[in-house]
Amino acid sequence: MKAFVFPGQGAQFTGMGKELYETCEQAKAIFEKANEILGFRITDIMFEGTADELKQTRVTQPAVFLHSVISAIAMGDEFQPDMVGGHSLGEFSALVAAGALDFEDGLRLVYARAQAMQKACEAVPGTMAAIIGLEDEVVEKVCAEVSAEGGVVVAANYNCPGQLVISGSVEAVGEACNRLKEAGAKRALPLPVGGAFHSPLMQPAKDELQTAIEQTTFLAPRCPIYQNVDGKAHTDADVIKQNLIAQLTASVRWTQEVESMLEAGATEFVECGPGKALQGMIAKISRGQENIIVRGI
Repeated sequence: MKAFVFPGQGAQFTGMGKELYETCEQAKAIFEKANEILGFRITDIMFEGTADELKQTRVTQPAVFLHSVISAIAMGDEFQPDMVGGHSLGEFSALVAAGALDFEDGLRLVYARAQAMQKACEAVPGTMAAIIGLEDEVVEKVCAEVSAEGGVVVAANYNCPGQLVISGSVEAVGEACNRLKEAGAKRALPLPVGGAFHSPLMQPAKDELQTAIEQTTFLAPRCPIYQNVDGKAHTDADVIKQNLIAQLTASVRWTQEVESMLEAGATEFVECGPGKALQGMIAKISRGQENIIVRGI
């Protein structure tokens, strides 16, 4: 069985999508439609912009979404998923690719999400850090201890065994990193992000996005979508919608999501979009299992 997976923020790079734009008329038309919907030429930033321009949340999220969805569309009949999933932002790409969400609605929601998150980041400074080489339970315990002392820090992204990203206020994340190093973490790396994604500090963005999501029509996807909030397969449009709303302040349970796909019979994972980050994570999660193919398109 084949699973198509879609990356999130951080996978962007200058030049992303340019080859698709220049070689596929269908892709070019969709890119131009996106420029029209967004009200600015995001393609100019994607193809020629600086790294600093591209990493602005209001640009990054629609850019990664566009590259991912258009890559899937350009595959034509080769895009035949038995299941789909996406990492954080990538869940929106997966929903559009699987037919649960119209492309234009998906782009508008992603742009609304990006703007709401940018606003939340500016209102309350936050950060994230990757913790390498510790059991999830140890990271969770330290985050709970720091939070109990008045800070805000949570386990945000369960990326793969031995790699968990924490998120919260700058001070609390710094304190948690110090304690996690003392607890045996190989590394505790601050991430170059503008805020505390997938933490309680994103509540204002969640409230803002909830209204937009509730006003958008969702359909049953053509195949199960595995969602971040619980790592499980879903096909009910109303449940999918509620999980998408919860996602902004909830942990991204990517490890559990991939494990669920493997348990459901996935034997081939295809990363659809910029970068190769998900391929590396999936290779670690599926280590020890035979005949598992992990590739890009």
